Amino acid sequence: MAGTFETHTIYQIPEDQRYGRVSDLFSVWFSTNMTLLTVVTGALGPTVFGLSFGWSMLAAVAGNMVGAVFMALHAAQGPMLGVPQMVQSRGQFGSYGAVPIVILVIVMYVGFAASNYVVGGQALVQAMPGLNRTVGVLTIAIVSLVPCCMGYRAIHVISKIVSWLAGGVVLVCIGLGLWRFSGGMLMDMHGSVAGIFSAFSVSALWQVAYAPYVSDSSRYLPNSASSVRNTFIATYAGTVLGTILPMMLGIVLACQWSDLTTVEGLARLCGGGAGIVLVVLSLAITLGNAMGVYCGALSTITVVQTFWPDWRPAMISRVVVTLCLVALALVMAFGMSANFMKSYAAFLDILMAVIVPWTAINLTDYYLLRHGEYDVASFFRADGGCYGYFNMPAVASYVVGVLVELPFLRNDLYTGFLLPYLHGVDISWLVSLIVTTVVYVLLYRGQRQRAARRQAA
Repeated sequence: MAGTFETHTIYQIPEDQRYGRVSDLFSVWFSTNMTLLTVVTGALGPTVFGLSFGWSMLAAVAGNMVGAVFMALHAAQGPMLGVPQMVQSRGQFGSYGAVPIVILVIVMYVGFAASNYVVGGQALVQAMPGLNRTVGVLTIAIVSLVPCCMGYRAIHVISKIVSWLAGGVVLVCIGLGLWRFSGGMLMDMHGSVAGIFSAFSVSALWQVAYAPYVSDSSRYLPNSASSVRNTFIATYAGTVLGTILPMMLGIVLACQWSDLTTVEGLARLCGGGAGIVLVVLSLAITLGNAMGVYCGALSTITVVQTFWPDWRPAMISRVVVTLCLVALALVMAFGMSANFMKSYAAFLDILMAVIVPWTAINLTDYYLLRHGEYDVASFFRADGGCYGYFNMPAVASYVVGVLVELPFLRNDLYTGFLLPYLHGVDISWLVSLIVTTVVYVLLYRGQRQRAARRQAA
């Protein structure tokens, strides 16, 4: 089964070809998060945001639990519609209106892949000192290609193996780290409101960033009420637990050795067993990369198919696109590795600005306005079918959702003018989530009312 290459690309999965168990989604999303990049993200609490162990943990747990609600709601759309998430966005934005969003999401996929290459390459170099950084990064990229090119079935099979191996390694490392903690370190509660909310936001974004492709892994499941409900539960549980554990390890390492990188801290913690730990966690990165690049390839095909609707992409097309995305991610990886932590934090800030208004529109449209009722055939029509080229309420709401973030946004490149009045606390994503939802509901209902009046006249 693992040797079977996936032949479906962006088109709806027929009902008679739906298969799999909802419970498999737990291992998929648990294992996808069991990477060194998740450990690095956890370490941002103490190293970048100046938080103690206690505040870092509280922010990480709360952020993941909140962000995963949105992520799992997207996952539940897969069994109902049977298409990749970004294809479904045509139902909200129109066939052309969805293109800029899909392109931004492709950039996100490539960015995460590049980040994984950097961290995985560092780990391999630490585990095998004779290896240079370039070879380490290339090794992670090449190994990632196997499940990525083989597709859905291979990703599911490998996820079960990674869940046990990487999960066990992370638990052992957490135990070793906590054993070294002093009582004072556990009782220390230094930090700031801005730091706590920033760490909370990064953790929430970690989950929200999966939203544009989480339903890609659930679209093969049978369409039934129980399948949709259990898809939410399995995805939510897997992604929350699978993220909190490695983030906790990152926090432990950063509190112990703030002057070391995450990889160096792991090597110090594990001593003679560091090589095994680093190899397991660096190779686990390949699954997360496979998920991201696989879905990035589907999104890229979606963009091309928008302007070339008669094209019927198959397996070869997906593999070629995959290779191109991997090459692009490698270029980015070699460019960002010199100052990785700052580059990565800035990358997350940009993601927050572009993903949150999209997820607000998607979930509002799907659950509150259309109640999951879409004409899937229209997603693939040259003229956009019943959704047209542009759905102006969605496009306008998205622009508003990005603009309202600017006064509250804070990163290395830009600081909003309202930040001083908020003591430096970046609440841009929360403001965007609320404002985008309200604006979209008002514009959508206004459009429907005007259409009804024209029809009555």
